[in-house]
Amino acid sequence: MQPTIVVLYHSSHGSVAAMAHEIAEAIELKGGIALLRTFVVKNPEDIVISKDDLINCDGLAFGTPTRFGMMASQAKAFWETTSDVWLKGQLIDKPACVFSSSSSMHGGNEATLLNLALPLLHHGMMLMGVPYEVPELLATQTGGTPYGASHVAGANNSSQLSKDEIKICQSVGHRLVNITSKLK
Repeated sequence: MQPTIVVLYHSSHGSVAAMAHEIAEAIELKGGIALLRTFVVKNPEDIVISKDDLINCDGLAFGTPTRFGMMASQAKAFWETTSDVWLKGQLIDKPACVFSSSSSMHGGNEATLLNLALPLLHHGMMLMGVPYEVPELLATQTGGTPYGASHVAGANNSSQLSKDEIKICQSVGHRLVNITSKLK
């Protein structure tokens, strides 16, 4: 059976959306089903996340822009509604990963990635990072961390991902679907 993985994101200027699409494409190339979900509708193709999406998925990729080293408020507001899911343990042992974008190289991506991980860990999910076997992690001059995929948009808020950032996003999607498939 194909694993179903929710790629959940909030994007202000398009960077995180671009990352989400790269991750989703990588999931599907490896035989998974990627469900792109957002917290608010900004574009006609956007689908807002439901608790059922989370409960029924086999894995999760979760990303937002960095907000002073923290997740976007739209994401935090959603996670604050999931106590009933937590009480029932409905996300326990599901694999997950995180991704983020900032305006500058030292804009808080790593802190945000760790912040994004917190609700997932509280829900009992199994968090995956980016292993150093991904060569782009050592070569990147922009985004990419062992905590998760990241993008540096620059002062002009470019949503154009670098080649290394794309490869890191793809590796995250491939790894997530591989691990999810093994667990399923």
